[in-house]
Amino acid sequence: MWLDDLGIPDGTPYLLSPRFVYDTDLNSYFHRVNLLEGPLNSQINRASALCRKLNFLHQSRGEKGWRDATEVDHTAYHYWRRLDPRGPRVDGDTWSQEVSHLQQFYVYAKRKQWVPEVPIPQRPRRDGKAEQKGTRRRSRPVDTGETVPATYAHDTGGEVIEWLPAPSYRRWRDVGVLGYDREGLPRDNFRGRWASRNGTFTDSTVRTGLRLEEQASRLVTEVPTGPGPAGYSKSWLSKAIAKRNSARWIYEPASVRRDLTAYAAEDRRWVIEEARDAGRYRKIRRPIVIFDPQRPHLAQYTSGINLGEKVDVRLLGPRERRRLLIDTEQGLEPAMFWLGESGMPLTLSAWKDMFTTANQRCEEQGLDLFAHAHLLRHTFAVITLEQLQRGHIAALGDMNPAQRLHYQRIFGDPMDWVRRRLGHASQVSTLIYLHALQELEMETRMALVPDTWEDPRDTPAAALGDEKPPKDLPEEKETTR
Repeated sequence: MWLDDLGIPDGTPYLLSPRFVYDTDLNSYFHRVNLLEGPLNSQINRASALCRKLNFLHQSRGEKGWRDATEVDHTAYHYWRRLDPRGPRVDGDTWSQEVSHLQQFYVYAKRKQWVPEVPIPQRPRRDGKAEQKGTRRRSRPVDTGETVPATYAHDTGGEVIEWLPAPSYRRWRDVGVLGYDREGLPRDNFRGRWASRNGTFTDSTVRTGLRLEEQASRLVTEVPTGPGPAGYSKSWLSKAIAKRNSARWIYEPASVRRDLTAYAAEDRRWVIEEARDAGRYRKIRRPIVIFDPQRPHLAQYTSGINLGEKVDVRLLGPRERRRLLIDTEQGLEPAMFWLGESGMPLTLSAWKDMFTTANQRCEEQGLDLFAHAHLLRHTFAVITLEQLQRGHIAALGDMNPAQRLHYQRIFGDPMDWVRRRLGHASQVSTLIYLHALQELEMETRMALVPDTWEDPRDTPAAALGDEKPPKDLPEEKETTR
């Protein structure tokens, strides 16, 4: 294929016109090196945002193409997406992300001279700059000479994050994923054949804080299975599948390890045997094969321009891992851990559909519970940080200042530990979870306020104060300038 010759990897998104025409200029945007090296999930979001805008131009703006779009078209699109009662009325965070994707595409198109101007209203980019004035500091916006979309939203979520307390997560999982009713009993009409696998997937995600693509891209050699310690099992997340190359240690609790082992030995083994009998693995295009089980990190290209070359599988990204096979005594099998009914690695869209279905089941059962993969990541962060903070404070309570300093140097700060587990480059990104803890603490304290507290209406009028200051209050002397 010509895409292979150009080095375009599998899974790269592309767009077709309503008449099924492939626009090479339009789709070349997705072939830029910096985008090809990015997370697949980000590329899908980028393509989806552009697809929605182009569909709007075709359906609601006289079948316009992307080259003919104007600022007026963007203003109409903004109204439909955000304000029109007949539109989706997306929130500020969603809209600003979409505008950012559209801006990047049209800046690229203008640089290629495919459009005369960026058809998105712009405003000057202003950076806040602290200005020293006497003993006071004030922020003065500075014009940087650059522009940004003028339609960026002003109602973004900021520091508000969504997460589930542990009991709420378990209830969501039991009803939405495992198919129980709201009373905790199995539903007679439930046909969730892969409920056990899906429940193990969500349990592992909420207990490790992995992103969706990171979790979905793990290999059998990277997931702890079999006999293990009573506490946590430690495994390494390769930088090739970690967002922004944030390679790190992953800690899997013993309960999740047991479920991972059961899935690997039962459901996963069963679909592999079915796929092997059907010859599906022999039909994989340009497979990469691990031939020596004693050297599971070393694989070999079996076709294409890299025929015969060896590669460390820890350097393979999510898309190449989908072509990675292990040559066992029973035959070929995928190296990816999570497999679908066909015996092939599950796609990110399949996992997203699983969350959507789980949320629908909760709604059908009358439960106000909702979750997605990133919400489970937030849940891990908030609960883990709360537990670590409690333990940290308890350990420091009986120490003198010198001992506290030594303890913190050895064991570090809970916030930094959570930062490392999440793969954040900066602790600033992790600080948002502190606000969730503060809100949780406030809710706890407010719940302790008794319903029988004193009602001001029961206080005698004579005992109520007025707005006059006490008579014995010293008078303030007027000062002249």
